[in-house]
Amino acid sequence: MSIADLALRLTGARGLGHKRDISAVMTALGLGGGSPIAVGDDCAAIPDGDGYLLFAIEGFMADFVAAEPWFAGYCGVMVNVSDIAAMGGRPIAVVDALWSRDGDHAAPILSGLAAGSTAYGVPIVGGHSNTRNAGGEQLSVAIIGRAKALLTSFDAEAGDRLLMAIDLRGHFRDPHPYWDCSSTALPPRLRAQIEILPGLAEDGLAHAAKDISMAGAVGTALMLLECSGLGATIDVTRIPRPEGVALERWLTVFPSFGYVLAVPPDHVDAVSGRFAAAGIACADVGGCDASGLVRIADGRESAMLWNFADQPLIGCGPVPQGDREDA
Repeated sequence: MSIADLALRLTGARGLGHKRDISAVMTALGLGGGSPIAVGDDCAAIPDGDGYLLFAIEGFMADFVAAEPWFAGYCGVMVNVSDIAAMGGRPIAVVDALWSRDGDHAAPILSGLAAGSTAYGVPIVGGHSNTRNAGGEQLSVAIIGRAKALLTSFDAEAGDRLLMAIDLRGHFRDPHPYWDCSSTALPPRLRAQIEILPGLAEDGLAHAAKDISMAGAVGTALMLLECSGLGATIDVTRIPRPEGVALERWLTVFPSFGYVLAVPPDHVDAVSGRFAAAGIACADVGGCDASGLVRIADGRESAMLWNFADQPLIGCGPVPQGDREDA
């Protein structure tokens, strides 16, 4: 597949399409550059004393919950913990909202939630349950955490290097685009991995970070770049990838441990070393620039992926000076 064809596949992918829906929601709710709390990151970061209270929520597609009820419950904790870590924080507690047809259909979801809570050491402290829902199973999970220092999607700078860190010790949850390197791992390993991100924030080694989501590695990088008002050229062949997995498939995967980071050049070795010490693959895949244009490359050719001046992705980028309202 040519790099131009790959760019078309990525912009048309289902996961990125879901992210594009965010822009209309931002407009409908009147959110954006004037919001007192920045919107569009992995968590809302609310100033609180000497740090920040972090607040996030995840909802799950009904077809996924129906096909993988236990794993959906487990992911309810896992992906929320990842969001807290992406902001440089540590999780405190989660609550869940579950609708199911009956107790038998709720049981595997609840079992997965309990397993995730145990694995990551994050308590479930309440929520909402209904086992009389004729419409089938629906699940959402919310989390709170705290950060002493933030990693956000809004603080990357031109000249930063884009790093991608992904745990390759996993397997696909076929036929879904999920790379599971968590559900069979021991809790001490999982908790140590999550601790890497707040350590980077508190030591000032990275400017920005984002949890790789359903948008895939490149799509997640797009969201981070948009929020920071930047562009980049991303060499997709340098993104950490398991041996034998096709590039196109890998670029649309949601890994259970994967992050995009914007790191000053003189901190790249230190950041990469911390991930390597935990057995996590980390690579420099490109550099941030002020162009607002995002291209992908394969070492030989490059192709345009996105021009933020032409169209927003999630609509959470900086507000142009001419569009700001007077104070």
